Amino acid sequence: MRPTIYDVAREAGVAPSTVSRAFSRPGRVNPDTVQRIRAVAELLGYRTNLLARALPTGKTSMIALVVSDITNPTYFPVIRGAEAAAAEAGFTLLLADAQESQHTEREAIERTLPVIEGMLFSGPRLSDTAIRTAAQQVPVVVLHRAVAGVPAVVTDNALGMRQAVEHLASLGHQSITYVSGPEASWADGERWRAIREACAKLDMRSRRIGPCRPTMSGGVSAVADLRRQPCTAVVAYNDLIAIGLLRGMAQAGVRVPGDVSVVGFDDILGSDFCTPALTTVAAPLRALGTAAVQHLITQARGSTADLGPPIVLPARLVVRGSTAPPGGGQRGRKRISLV
Repeated sequence: MRPTIYDVAREAGVAPSTVSRAFSRPGRVNPDTVQRIRAVAELLGYRTNLLARALPTGKTSMIALVVSDITNPTYFPVIRGAEAAAAEAGFTLLLADAQESQHTEREAIERTLPVIEGMLFSGPRLSDTAIRTAAQQVPVVVLHRAVAGVPAVVTDNALGMRQAVEHLASLGHQSITYVSGPEASWADGERWRAIREACAKLDMRSRRIGPCRPTMSGGVSAVADLRRQPCTAVVAYNDLIAIGLLRGMAQAGVRVPGDVSVVGFDDILGSDFCTPALTTVAAPLRALGTAAVQHLITQARGSTADLGPPIVLPARLVVRGSTAPPGGGQRGRKRISLV
């Protein structure tokens, strides 16, 4: 097995962050320590990035973006916004796919640390502690999640879900079923909390099923649970689950929106192409990527990290064809609002 930065750190008796700095920013480490680390690395056969070693300033103008699943269309506009913002600032964006795996996320950190000036995590599955450890080595900004002590950029989940509940209430629905996403997802917890609070204010019932994989197949699988406990309105953790619900319900002979109304979250590419077109909460995905990179580069260029509350960008409801009054009835006579 190829030796890692952690193997070098253990043999040299230092922290992994010290090993990283010894190769990328040797001027910040005691010369004797640098010499010892490099000797251990050579003995173990540990290979570092030659570009980082060749740059005396350690300024590579490169940042990394680690996404939890690169096949998820939610991340396409995030990546586009991040890349454009990085290029405008003269930075190169390195992209890593974590494949919904904490182990793969750790490997991505290890591979990129020697050559980057900052790191972005989009929807990470790592623990808060692991993310804070990474932030001790390079500037870090987290997207789609709040981590205490680490700068973050998030969608206003409460606003988006409140609008979704409001919309369903105005149609006459009296209860909502939430089809949840990954158990470890911060955003999933925020969205479920927002639904519960909004339903309570409108005297609506709410329940939750899941967790489900945040994929179309996860949505198809959830249909069986929904049929065991019938409902008139469903809000899904994300659009992929919602689109899977549409497919599974069609296969089961359940009419959308005639029998059940369905709402997604994100407004991904293709959400308006399904049958019926999906009502969804549109997240500012490209703006999230742009804001996160700008925030990160500000840190990388010497500004103190803002450790206050996350930067929150607004969401908005996009009403399409997947929602209607329960049972095909007429719409409520008045608009129901939580404001």
